[in-house]
Amino acid sequence: MEAAARRRQHPGAAGVQPGTSFLQARHSSIKAEEAAGTAPFHLDLWFYFTLQNWVLDFGRPIAMIDSFELLYYYDEYLGHCMWYIPFFLILFMYFSGCFTPTKAESAMPGAALLLVVPSGLYYWYLVTEGQIFILFIFTFFAMLALVLHQKRKRLFLDSNGLFLVYSFALTLLLVALWVAWLWNDPVLRKKYPGVIYVPEPWAFYTLHVSSPH
Repeated sequence: MEAAARRRQHPGAAGVQPGTSFLQARHSSIKAEEAAGTAPFHLDLWFYFTLQNWVLDFGRPIAMIDSFELLYYYDEYLGHCMWYIPFFLILFMYFSGCFTPTKAESAMPGAALLLVVPSGLYYWYLVTEGQIFILFIFTFFAMLALVLHQKRKRLFLDSNGLFLVYSFALTLLLVALWVAWLWNDPVLRKKYPGVIYVPEPWAFYTLHVSSPH
């Protein structure tokens, strides 16, 4: 009787511990879900992607022989439109999903910073050798515009999005330095007389390195 009276006097005492355990378990599950939802930097993806691009794009002209003239023509003239436009479109679509509401996730690991250099160099080679500066700069400006738009919604770039932005920024810097270095080259000026002057690396190599003086 005394025990029953005590329970009636303190009806919440017996339920404090189960309720507290339930709240703690729920709080722990929410933390686990947040931790699981964190988007890590995809180091393996970007490493193999950069390595593959360097091997296929840079090694292909070295291995090209005269019997593949038709393939070379296809790559130089038709392949540009069929490859580069979908390539940058896919990159932009991927970039549009690299946003997070947590600012703490907007940081890059050290390995990602090291990978920015070969990635930026590859895009520099792609832009200059492929003569796609307009497509590149349009994509880069679209990425920056998307960043500003998402910032109004309090969304921040994750590590993968930052990797792309830093790679493109390094590419733009390298292209500017490349153009400034060859700005007064009379031979290349005749070869590229257009408004946008971005000489090809292989043209520079052919005219000034491999050819006898």
